[in-house]
Amino acid sequence: MDRSLHEQEGEVNIQNKINTIVTKKELAPTIKLFEVFAPLVARKAKPGQFIILRIGEKGERIPLTIADFDAQKGTITIIFQEVGKTTKLLGLLKEGDRISDFMGPLGNPTKIEKYGRVVCIGGGVGAASLPLKAKALGEAGNEVISIIGARTKELLILEEELQKTSDELYITTDDGSKGHHGFVTDILKKLIDERKNIDLVITVGPVIMMKAVANVTRPHNIRTMASLNPIMVDGTGMCGSCRVRVDGETKFTCVDGPEFDAHRIDFDHLMTRLQRYLTEEKLSLERAGMG
Repeated sequence: MDRSLHEQEGEVNIQNKINTIVTKKELAPTIKLFEVFAPLVARKAKPGQFIILRIGEKGERIPLTIADFDAQKGTITIIFQEVGKTTKLLGLLKEGDRISDFMGPLGNPTKIEKYGRVVCIGGGVGAASLPLKAKALGEAGNEVISIIGARTKELLILEEELQKTSDELYITTDDGSKGHHGFVTDILKKLIDERKNIDLVITVGPVIMMKAVANVTRPHNIRTMASLNPIMVDGTGMCGSCRVRVDGETKFTCVDGPEFDAHRIDFDHLMTRLQRYLTEEKLSLERAGMG
């Protein structure tokens, strides 16, 4: 009888902690890391998947990549950049605060197998998912080379984590404040010229960067996968908001992706779709006094 009571009390305690922020860190001036207690999500999470969260009942639903997970602790790590009203409000939450909805894991995991030599490329906050992927690829027997880039050294994230999970790590900044002065594609071109046998490239970050990566690898027939993060609403393939063109066909990023063959993605179409709500987003920020 007592044991049953303890079990019930334990379940109540766990329920009270669901979706609470366990850890909050500032990785860069506008980039934050949250570790969230979400045991059901953590139990099934895999590299390459994402979650959709909502701060409150009337809040916007936003997709965020799973940067890490710990099934034993029951936690999911997310990293986000404060660019719009929702991410700015999210950044104001503190440790112990609760996120209204935290749904996942969603999307197809990254296909992890032994390819040979793999180059992982991340731009800005897009580097959030790279350490998890690099670790899994390394454990599968691959040589992993990582390249991360940002506008300035202050916006570089997860350098230490990628040092641990990659055989080599290269850094680029647009202003030359750290690493190579230039773009991730400069390093990629150099690696292709020097190493020749690159078996797979994985890229995640700004759409224009992923398009540039695909343009570099296409002439060399290097298999290249891009992880897309379009505007998304329900995460179940029903609303169609996240549709993208791949090889001339319409695909839904939430259920068919988020990773696609980068040589077959219509990046120009994706960039146009990402512009759809810029006016509304600006108005929303201004009305919230955050613009």
